[in-house]
Amino acid sequence: MDLLALFPPLLVVELLALGLAAGFLAGLFGIGGGMLMVPFLTFILSHRGVAPGMAVKMAIATSMATIVFTSLSSVRAHHRRGAVRWDIVRGMAPGIFAGGLLAGAGAFALLKGQALALVFGLFVAFSATQMLRGKKPAASRQMPGWPGQTAAGTGIGFVSGLVGAGGGFLSVPFMTWCNVPIHNAVATSAALGLPIALASTAGYVVGGWALPPALPGAAGYLFLPALAVIAVASVSMAPLGARAAHALNVAQLKRAFAVLLYGLAAYMLAKAFTA
Repeated sequence: MDLLALFPPLLVVELLALGLAAGFLAGLFGIGGGMLMVPFLTFILSHRGVAPGMAVKMAIATSMATIVFTSLSSVRAHHRRGAVRWDIVRGMAPGIFAGGLLAGAGAFALLKGQALALVFGLFVAFSATQMLRGKKPAASRQMPGWPGQTAAGTGIGFVSGLVGAGGGFLSVPFMTWCNVPIHNAVATSAALGLPIALASTAGYVVGGWALPPALPGAAGYLFLPALAVIAVASVSMAPLGARAAHALNVAQLKRAFAVLLYGLAAYMLAKAFTA
């Protein structure tokens, strides 16, 4: 196949910029980058002739697939600083994997693209509100035992699989609510992004196996050229974001990022009601 058809120059520039920004934010906030990637990928795919409902699904699936690579790069940087709580990862990962697989292989294929856009928009708006609130947890609260962590992981994995996010906007608030220090929560969230991404991507592949390609280089719900370019760009930036998380005033950055998220949520809600 013609490489120029797969990687038009303008598309490559757009995807590189998106990947660099998503990778930096993944390392900085432990979010996997999906909150940023899905709206912009939806816009890019829609303007390349993909039907609105399919564009949303492809954006979600492709975004989640890139998190496999982003998570590996980000967690390596956090692990070097000793910030990852591997005991929490072991407790939550089985539930997260099960929830992500259930969402990717089941609910994702059954829901219409407009419904997913609505869920995504509401989820991002909720996440932005949580970032702005910055509510302090009760001093006596601790992480639950294995059954509680598995249950929480299942819910986080399922919601993340539906919206193409690495789970950080659920797992970080959950851990800080249980009095895990914010830097440990961010680092641990990056590690939890890997089982979420692996399970959900496997589900998307199964669910979209028989679909005709919507664009050159598309395979079911996955847009492989975008996956390749964004993965390379985001992996290069994730370690920089992880270093910045330990050096910058993350609270101020979160407030600024929350404002951006409200704008992205509004765009996805508009897609849900106008597609």
